[in-house]
Amino acid sequence: MLAIEADHLHRVFRPRRGLLRQGPELTAVEDVSLAVEPGIVFGLLGPNGAGKTTTIKMLSTLLIPTSGSARVAGFDIATQEREVRRRLGVVLGGDRGLYGKLTARANLEYFAHLYGLPRDEIGRRAEELLVLVGLAHRGDDRVEGFSRGMKQRLHLAKALVHDPPVVFLDEPTIGLDPAAAVNLREIVKRLVPEHTVLLTTHYLHEADELCARIAIIDHGRIVVEDTPAGIKQRVGGGRRHIIRVQGHVNGAVTGALLTHTTVSAAVAEPADGQTAITVLADEGVPVVDDVLRLLLGQGLTIEAMETVDITLEDAFLAITGGGD
Repeated sequence: MLAIEADHLHRVFRPRRGLLRQGPELTAVEDVSLAVEPGIVFGLLGPNGAGKTTTIKMLSTLLIPTSGSARVAGFDIATQEREVRRRLGVVLGGDRGLYGKLTARANLEYFAHLYGLPRDEIGRRAEELLVLVGLAHRGDDRVEGFSRGMKQRLHLAKALVHDPPVVFLDEPTIGLDPAAAVNLREIVKRLVPEHTVLLTTHYLHEADELCARIAIIDHGRIVVEDTPAGIKQRVGGGRRHIIRVQGHVNGAVTGALLTHTTVSAAVAEPADGQTAITVLADEGVPVVDDVLRLLLGQGLTIEAMETVDITLEDAFLAITGGGD
């Protein structure tokens, strides 16, 4: 059985203008289909406004789809929402959802009561989770004194309190300092294969490190789904060429580069009297020679060139057209 299934999910918002009038329809999710195998971290990536959070909210029963269907842990999100919630843990962005005047342990015990855990298991479960997220030494401290990173780890513990098979993490490391983000990623790695994790993030290196498979959503549609390595391979054979030239480069130069059949993206970034032109292209010397000849033909003076491995961020920008 798939951990998460979505079939042609569609969500339209109808904002109001005044008390009675409705504004034009806004399509947040146009056609999203997913099939997530159990026991993996699955990434859902996309530019701002692409439909990630709306998709997460539909899958977690917080929003009703306008059309389409989905199942989480085998249960329908529209007709069996109570069963879905019993099998789902969710960490949404933001600081809300914890009680600052309570201790970390009391927070977990409170939510364990709400989920109906047996009384004789609640204390043990709270202690297990405090150990898992590295907060055992702060279990009796009030949450109001916690750092943002500690609160985020406690949010994750709270989402796991009823031991759900599926966990949704919506930008879990946003706003964390590097050390706290690394710590949280290590915890996420330990969740699989016992749990299935659906992760959204704007940190592409994070998705590359954690995800077994990734779907990129743009303008409400899934535009690609593959492994991180497969996505990189689709847009340039795993190589990125950076050519530094003297002076300023206009859009006509990058436009000309994009006419080459093996060039999937070209971006020019001016800095200190030079321009760094980044080209994603199929591997091999011929395409590099073609690029260099084109730049020389434009009267540009080439200062330096380097070729490096393509990153997931490069691939993301190429696939989404360089969105936010």
